[in-house]
Amino acid sequence: MDFHLGEKVVYPNHGVGIIEQISTRQFNGESECYYLLKIQSNSLRVMVPFCNAESVGLRRVSKCREVKTILQFMEKIGCETASNWKWRYKENCDKMRTGELQHVAEVLKCLLTLNQGKALSFREKKMLERAWQLLVEEIGTARNTTREDAEVIVANAVLKANLKPVLIN
Repeated sequence: MDFHLGEKVVYPNHGVGIIEQISTRQFNGESECYYLLKIQSNSLRVMVPFCNAESVGLRRVSKCREVKTILQFMEKIGCETASNWKWRYKENCDKMRTGELQHVAEVLKCLLTLNQGKALSFREKKMLERAWQLLVEEIGTARNTTREDAEVIVANAVLKANLKPVLIN
């Protein structure tokens, strides 16, 4: 997958970034091409070799029709999750690492559902916050809207599933 200078992309577990530079560097006597990304949420800069872009999960921002599907998923009541917190946590970590918007939405929805019945562990609370941030950020970027508007969009979808949204500043 080829990306271009200035293009917005998603780097798994970090969120939306912009390709600031495409460069070639020497490593062990061989030339290697890299994308230099600037992550929007925290200004972190990440260098991703062309040859590793696909394996690390670097991808384009979801299209509006994909976002619509995600929001419809979020509006539906219920989700399946492991009852054992260790298995659930591992499963959710694996989903978050893929960086796929659908997987992030699944993690968010299941943790919100679980949070309705009992308090989440510290790690799961952090994962819930991260999933919320990633989903809001990508939906906002895909719809070319502000973070605040994207939070309202996600919160409304969550409310339709009778879940309490987590608004994070």
